[in-house]
Amino acid sequence: MGKESSRLVLGATSVVLLLVIFMLYAAYFTSDVCPFDSWKDHLSNWNGTPHRREVDKGVEVVDPLEFTMRRLVRGEDRVQLETTGFSCHSDLHSEVCVTKKPVTIDNNALIAYLQSSQVQVNHTVRPYARKEDEMAMEQVSPVQILDGNASSPACQFTHDVPAVVFSSGGFTGNIFHEFNEVIIPLFITCYHFKSHLQFVITDFKPWWVRKYNQILTHLSKFEVINAAKDGGVHCFPGAIIGLKYHDNLALSPTEIPGGYSMFDFKHFLRETYNLKIKNVSDIEKPKLLLISRPKTRKFMNEDEMVDMMEELGFEVVVATPNRMSNLDNFAEVLNSCSVMVGAHGAGVTNAVFLPAGAVLVQVVPLGLDWASTAYFGGPAKEMGMHYLEYKIEPKESSLFKEYGPDHPVISDPMSIFMKGYNAARATYVDGQNLMINLVRFRDTLEKAMKFLGH
Repeated sequence: MGKESSRLVLGATSVVLLLVIFMLYAAYFTSDVCPFDSWKDHLSNWNGTPHRREVDKGVEVVDPLEFTMRRLVRGEDRVQLETTGFSCHSDLHSEVCVTKKPVTIDNNALIAYLQSSQVQVNHTVRPYARKEDEMAMEQVSPVQILDGNASSPACQFTHDVPAVVFSSGGFTGNIFHEFNEVIIPLFITCYHFKSHLQFVITDFKPWWVRKYNQILTHLSKFEVINAAKDGGVHCFPGAIIGLKYHDNLALSPTEIPGGYSMFDFKHFLRETYNLKIKNVSDIEKPKLLLISRPKTRKFMNEDEMVDMMEELGFEVVVATPNRMSNLDNFAEVLNSCSVMVGAHGAGVTNAVFLPAGAVLVQVVPLGLDWASTAYFGGPAKEMGMHYLEYKIEPKESSLFKEYGPDHPVISDPMSIFMKGYNAARATYVDGQNLMINLVRFRDTLEKAMKFLGH
């Protein structure tokens, strides 16, 4: 009898506990109140960063500012950030300075004043990932970083998210450099912030911001600040000045917060531009996009090339510079293609919008073997594409007729490169056009067809 009474008491207790749990759940998790919000005021290291933000699909958790910022640095740089609140990392291509302390940015003077820094700071950064190139950096304004001992101006605007300061100067105007030195570094530096940051753009180019508005608005939920036009004094809880850079059109997952790869970047582009085709297997009839160059390295027998491509069974789209200028529309065209063909040049960068399993065929002009492989060959494979090179023979270059077979320009391109970049560029980048051998090139396109399973 005693045992039965005990069972009844335990059973009743269990029911009561379940009811209490249910009521707590209803009170907290089905309301607009996050139970953790009531704890934040009691945390000594709470920095004012919102714990969450509303998005279309519900509530998304945002990491605390200090944790998010420290993921940008490693080793001694991280130790310095944690102990002093400020750290800079410099390499061959770029320099990135991070502060998790409050910062006042005077957009007029391009000066960032650190508050409560434990180290004396007087540092200058040109926030563009081409540090080794003097010509590019001449187009990039310096940003000066001073510690809190300096007299800082009063805040006119206060933000509750960190600033990311970068330049749209340098070599922008060339899509390769735009992706290589700004867009991909932006993704590397900012994606793990879940759009909870504010862009401050120096050397502001309105056309560039319009061109990449889709990407900018998917990386930050705030309108960009034009440092030159704004001219105000803005205060932030932290800042990143400069962008992280890894390599040509490359992301190194081991060096990225969250371990993002080129596959993640391409997924980000699909979401950003609302691209429907994920894999080339979703395309019924093979479609080939041919990049048409009107000036240098142009295909002098382009019409005949198109005829041959159509004979092989491709639906051919010829992309002129005018057509490629509207990236919002052109990204959708690229996403519908199985193969892209182009002579080495900035236009080949558009391959980032091709679906997985697509084939990139790069036509390599005379003298540009190394650049073709380094800038596009390696990255193409990291993007999940098949890659084919068509290296022209000397007779297929307009330089052959101009110089003859025995001239060093034809027989020894390395000797021209030894004269310096300007001499080599004038000859091989700006000075040649291409007459493609259709018989040889047909073999390359047949290989592309095999990659597609046709």
